[in-house]
Amino acid sequence: MGRFAVKTPTHHTTWDQMLGVWRAADEIDLFESAWNFDHFYPIRGDTEGPCLEAWVTLSALAQATKRIRVGTMVNGMHFRHPAVTAAMASSLDIVSGGRLELGLGAGWYELETDAYGMDLGTIDERMTRFEEGTEVIHDLLTKDHVDFEGKFFRLENARNEPKPQQVPRPPIVIGGRGEKRTLRLVARFASMWDALFVEEERDEWLRLREILWAHCEDVGRDPAEISCSSHLSIKPDPDPAEVASRADAMFAAGIDVVILAFNAAHDGGTVEALGAALADTN
Repeated sequence: MGRFAVKTPTHHTTWDQMLGVWRAADEIDLFESAWNFDHFYPIRGDTEGPCLEAWVTLSALAQATKRIRVGTMVNGMHFRHPAVTAAMASSLDIVSGGRLELGLGAGWYELETDAYGMDLGTIDERMTRFEEGTEVIHDLLTKDHVDFEGKFFRLENARNEPKPQQVPRPPIVIGGRGEKRTLRLVARFASMWDALFVEEERDEWLRLREILWAHCEDVGRDPAEISCSSHLSIKPDPDPAEVASRADAMFAAGIDVVILAFNAAHDGGTVEALGAALADTN
């Protein structure tokens, strides 16, 4: 049976609309997780439109749901010191009853970083920060004290208490397609790799999966420990049967988790209709 998730970008929507989608998904066992995203400006449409903050909404949505696993796909490493991210992750995992999925990424959206004067850096700098930050977060979530010396981060006898409810830590989800560094980071730390939108790029995705498996062999990791997810874009007024057919094709290609990514504001009724159609084909 296919695994499904929902994703509600925090742009061009309202709190009530997001809440309706998440509560509806929480009531449908077919959906195993729900996600928002981590941006301050809309990434599509009117870039001067509204965009709610990721961690505030995620915390509130965790409290408004009971069963579904929750996460942000994905947190930009350049937005927060990894010690801050680790502390927030521990706390949210506790208050959600151990339901957090910790999404991490290098960051990419220059419009918002330029506007705020944030140093996004070159591709190499972004990846180095990402690698260092992921290791720091992992260590702070799993170790009593952490020492770390890197280009971007330095920790000395650092601690993060209390630890998260999940042992040894919440699953890490990494999004991206970088063959040499991102996929190697997936092999080292991630429980799920999100390859973004692969619906029309099956051959490319299969090639990248082979590269991931090679990295797993290099670091001594069983590839079966890593799920592969991909977004399935949901437009306004979707045809549930069409969505179900597209999801089936993605599962046939080898995707483990299909994430229904809502491109526009939706409500719980849309989720219920899609859930019924997806259940009929699984």
